[in-house]
Amino acid sequence: MRESGVLLPVSALPEGYGIGGFSKKAYEFVDWLKAAGQKNWQILPLGPTSYGDSPYQSFSTFAGNPYYIDLDTLKEEGLLTEEECREADCGQDPRYVDYGRIYETRFPVLRKAFSRFRETEEFRKFGEENVFWLEDYCLYMALKETQGQRSWQEWPEELKTRDPETLAAMRETLAEEIRFYRFLQYCFDRQWKQLKKYANERGIRIIGDIPIYVALDSADAWANPELFQFDEESVPLAVAGCPPDAFAATGQLWGNPLYRWEYHRETGYAWWIRRIAYCFRLYDVVRIDHFRGFESYYSIPYGDKTAEKGHWEPGPGIEFFRTVQEKLGELAIIAEDLGYLTDNVREMLRESRYPGMKVLEFAFDSREESDYLPHNYSHNCVVYTGTHDNNTLAGWYRELPPEDRDFSVRYMNNGRSTPEEIPWDFIRMAQASVADLAVVPMQDYLGLGAEARFNYPSTIGTNWKWRLLPEECSRQLAEKIRAITKLYGRL
Repeated sequence: MRESGVLLPVSALPEGYGIGGFSKKAYEFVDWLKAAGQKNWQILPLGPTSYGDSPYQSFSTFAGNPYYIDLDTLKEEGLLTEEECREADCGQDPRYVDYGRIYETRFPVLRKAFSRFRETEEFRKFGEENVFWLEDYCLYMALKETQGQRSWQEWPEELKTRDPETLAAMRETLAEEIRFYRFLQYCFDRQWKQLKKYANERGIRIIGDIPIYVALDSADAWANPELFQFDEESVPLAVAGCPPDAFAATGQLWGNPLYRWEYHRETGYAWWIRRIAYCFRLYDVVRIDHFRGFESYYSIPYGDKTAEKGHWEPGPGIEFFRTVQEKLGELAIIAEDLGYLTDNVREMLRESRYPGMKVLEFAFDSREESDYLPHNYSHNCVVYTGTHDNNTLAGWYRELPPEDRDFSVRYMNNGRSTPEEIPWDFIRMAQASVADLAVVPMQDYLGLGAEARFNYPSTIGTNWKWRLLPEECSRQLAEKIRAITKLYGRL
């Protein structure tokens, strides 16, 4: 079945408190997607972000970001006042998120809501159903408060190594703080599931994103050191990243701990099975980030400042995905198969039967034939004009070398478009392709330039900030998108 969708992170939704969330504006965006004839809303990981604000560096692979909790809903439930909600207003610039200000203002307001909260049977049931990750996460966050927000790698030895007696004492001492973090996750879970249900009832699937790695500064790494390549003192032996490429001359140093794949294999990939199953409680479709890392992964010595001295190590390969299918059945998974691909990676993708990704911004290199050109697609793929790691179409096209720009014009057989119309030429190419699913970032539908780019890989301080303005979800744009969606049989 031919379908299409829009890529827009939750943080980029228009909302009155400085960052997108599960507010009325989110429900209005779902209605707008339906009016535009879209069947899919793709988002980025929902986890709580740490230093750098990246959704791919989260304090937990299971927890949700408290910033997304809708304060107006808490007000309606009698947990906040109008004045208290205004205390969390970080909306001075509706176009960009001010993470620093939100960090300072949001939690004091959420603590006021917590002070008025009375436990319910639903709250207790939530705790029981999520005990396999929730207790470690809440304790971890409470301990970070006592340790000045430092990573567990810098904690006193008895906390770092999870001494049972010490942890038992801290659970008692920090009981109220632990309960606060459990309350946040309860609010997040309830509000997200209501929004997802609303979308599903209107025929819209949520495409989520599971990063291959967890953050070093996370409850996952602290509570499960046996899963990772740590030495006897829980210091990483090596960390994750990518080798030098067109994105970064010295490679990408992500810094995530690497997996002890032999241990995962011995346990039947139990932790991974639980992680993926949990994702399908949150989303309808899951994009597995860095798919090629399951065939072989790039290992960088811990402490290196760049990724240049890394090397490749074998991953679990197709055995991993066969195990996932045996345990969980056939799942709606998209494989992020971008980057340098070997024949072994291509064979793993073929055997998994998952659709891979095709990105039009990678297609127009006049020096060589590209797998990303639409005439090379099969049906079983997802075509994107660009991703969260790319420039917008308009920004990318302005920076394209003249010979590549000329190639794209010849390929589209179109020399008549104005600069404002160029993004729609590429959108039309994606929609017209044979790919089963076409996904377009919201910035490209709006024709925005590099100022709307969401992420510059291997940099921090300027990323994950762009937001949609309320008036940009216009009826006219919805009608235009619906028309092109219908034209190419994706309604």
